[in-house]
Amino acid sequence: MAGLYVVVLAAAVPQAGGHGRDRSWTSEQARRFWGPEATAPSAGTVSDDAADADARSEAQRITGSARHFGGVPSVGVLFYTGEDMKSHHCTASVVHSPKGNLLVTAGHCSIGEDAAFVPDYQAGAKEQPYGVWTVDRTFTDPRRTDTGEGSDLDFAFATVRPDAKGRQIERVTGANRLARTPGYVNRVTVIGYPSADDDPADEAIRCTALTSRLENHNQLKMRCDGFFSGTSGSPWLVHFNERTRTGDLVGVLGGLNGGGPDGDRSSQVSYSPLNDDEIFRLYVDAINGREPKR
Repeated sequence: MAGLYVVVLAAAVPQAGGHGRDRSWTSEQARRFWGPEATAPSAGTVSDDAADADARSEAQRITGSARHFGGVPSVGVLFYTGEDMKSHHCTASVVHSPKGNLLVTAGHCSIGEDAAFVPDYQAGAKEQPYGVWTVDRTFTDPRRTDTGEGSDLDFAFATVRPDAKGRQIERVTGANRLARTPGYVNRVTVIGYPSADDDPADEAIRCTALTSRLENHNQLKMRCDGFFSGTSGSPWLVHFNERTRTGDLVGVLGGLNGGGPDGDRSSQVSYSPLNDDEIFRLYVDAINGREPKR
């Protein structure tokens, strides 16, 4: 697509900074901590075969409603310890980086200490298919706000630690490519995980939709029902490849009011900040381990 630029950066030397945490928490400890009992489903699920058939059908047409499917390796859920430890609260995805250890999500997700990322999350599975990865550091733009111009900056990056075999996450799951948003009208594939409270199936959802501009903001808008709480940070992908199950990431679900209108339409209409110079500045901060200063 004309106007689409994929980021290609040389490896950078890490520097001090970012929102760090105690380095004693490993991905293996996170895997044990969030065992099957911590990811148990809250209701029955549909079969993988039926879900994958729905996904293939979905990819062939523009639709106004999301459907459950089997998920993809590069997209998953964020868990955290706290009052609601067993509930995933946001969606994140692996994005290509020099070290292969980078996630992207929404800035308002506020990833804190003892957070973990579960790619291709499967509720109730004895072992998660791609493991559990502990979040190391997070990077957000300090100017981000829930409303106003600051909502155009509602994106964040996070680094994750290697697994018990010393592998970086991108080597295990693959990654999407961070790209500039080519314009306000795009055909996007959006993948996310609604909270089990709102969607008892507790499965990944997928929607293909056309975007437009959110008036008075540097943000995209799409109409697709089913993106309840928990889908913040969902990747908006163009050029989605059904074989590799990756694409060019041109946005994440977030922005004004956390990514949608207030009221009854909040699950039907979703927003995403544009991928412009600001997200690439933050990306460079993240791959260099540098505290964002604006």
